[in-house]
Amino acid sequence: MITHKLLLTALLVPLGATLAVAPAASASAPPATLASSASADAAAFRSPEAALDRVAHPLRTTEPLGGLADLRPFGTMVGDATVVGVGEATHSSHEFVTLKQRMLRYLVEEKGFRTFALEAAWSSGLRIDAYLTRGEGDLKQIMDEEFQGTYRWWNNAEYRDLLQWMRSYNIQHPGDPVHFVGDDNGFAGPELYDRVNAWAAASGPELAAQIGELYRGLRPATGAEAYVNDYFAKPLAERRELAERTARAVDLLKQHPGADADAHAWAVQHAAAIHQMTTLYAFDWDDPQNIPGAMLYRDRVMADNIAWWQQHTGDKIMISAHNTHAALKTYAPASHPRVQGEFLREQLGTGYLSVGLTFNQGTFNAFNHDGAPERFAAAPAAPGTAEHTLDRVRYRDYVVDLRNTPAPARTWLAEPHTIKNIGATYPGIADAPQIRLTQTHDILIHLHQVQAAHMLN
Repeated sequence: MITHKLLLTALLVPLGATLAVAPAASASAPPATLASSASADAAAFRSPEAALDRVAHPLRTTEPLGGLADLRPFGTMVGDATVVGVGEATHSSHEFVTLKQRMLRYLVEEKGFRTFALEAAWSSGLRIDAYLTRGEGDLKQIMDEEFQGTYRWWNNAEYRDLLQWMRSYNIQHPGDPVHFVGDDNGFAGPELYDRVNAWAAASGPELAAQIGELYRGLRPATGAEAYVNDYFAKPLAERRELAERTARAVDLLKQHPGADADAHAWAVQHAAAIHQMTTLYAFDWDDPQNIPGAMLYRDRVMADNIAWWQQHTGDKIMISAHNTHAALKTYAPASHPRVQGEFLREQLGTGYLSVGLTFNQGTFNAFNHDGAPERFAAAPAAPGTAEHTLDRVRYRDYVVDLRNTPAPARTWLAEPHTIKNIGATYPGIADAPQIRLTQTHDILIHLHQVQAAHMLN
C-alpha cells in the first residue's frame, strides 16, 4: 500500500538537487558590479557573467504593488506567446509568489492575458474561479479546504493576496474577468461529480442512471487529504477497477452530445478530470519502476488541461508551476521522462514560453522526511553551480532572454550546470541535477535572496 509519505514524495517533488541545509542566511549586499565598458579587462568581458550583464534587465522589486515599467523588457520577450509557464525553484518562497503576482498584473494589463493556472486540482480551480468571477464562497474557507495534503503549500498569504488582486480586478472589470484554472490531477472534488451528474440528468434518466452507477462510491464525502489517504488504502485491483469505470463514464458522455455543444464539452472535460485522478492512482506506487510512468502521465495531463482551456476559452494563460514542470526539457529524466512544458511546446510551438526562476540563497518551506512541514535554509550558491555565476551579474534581481545572449553567455548556458530544484519534500530524492539552461527555459529570472512564504494553515 502506498504511504502518505510516498505520496508527498512523488506528487510534488520534482526530483531536485539536495542542498546543504544551513542556518538562515542574513541579507547580504549584492555582488560587486562587473565592468562591461570598452575599457574593461578583456578576460572579465569574455566571462559569462560579464556577457549576461549586457543583456540582463533589472527588476525594481519582487513585491506585487507599484509600477510595472521594469517588466516592459519581459513583455517584449513574451511577444505573441499565448501560454507562459512561470516556474519556481522552491514551492514555498515568498518572492516567487509575489513576483508572479507582478508578472500576472503585467500580462493582464499590458498583454491581454485572462487566465492564471496553478499546479492544483481541476475541481479546485472551478471553485476558486467561481469565487473570483462571481464572488461565490469565502476565500479563506476555499483555500483551507482545497489546498490540503501536498497542495498545502499554496495555502499561504502570498497566494491569498494574488487571488484577492484577481477578485478586485474582476469587480472592476465585470465584463472582461480574469479566470483561474487548476491543471493538476491529484484530486477530483465533489464539484466535478455534481456537474457531470447534472448534465447527465438533463440529458435523460437512462444516462443519469448509468453515470450514477459508474461513479458509485467515488464522490468525496471528506476533505481532500483524508479522501486521498483513504483512496490509497484500497487494493490496487480495486483502484484499477475504479479507473476502468471512470473511463467508461467519459466514453458514455462522448456518445451523448446533446443540443448544447459547449455544455457537452465542459461535461466531458469534468468527467475526464475525474478519470485523470483515478488513472494516476491506478499505478502501482509500491513498485519504483512505475513512478516514471505515473509522472509522465501526470505531466501530460497538466499540459492537456492547459491546452483544452486555451482552446475552449481563447484566453492567454500564465501557468504557475515548479521549474521542473514549466521547463522545455526534464530536469530528471529517470523519474520524469517528459514534462508539461515539453508537451506544451509540442502542442503550441512558440506559442508556449518557458520562464525559469532561480535564486542564490534564502529560506523556504517544505515537508521533512517525516512528512511534517518545516522551514529550511539554502546556503549561498557554491562555485561551479549555475546560481553562483548568475548571482555575479551586476543586478541583484533581473530577467534575461536566454534566446538572445552574447557568445560567452551562450556557450556557458549551453553547458550542464548544477542548479537548485527543491520540491515539496526536502532534501530531495535526486542530488544536484545538471541542467543546460538554454535547452530548459526561454527566459530566466534570477533572484539574489528569497525568504519562506507565510503559511496560513
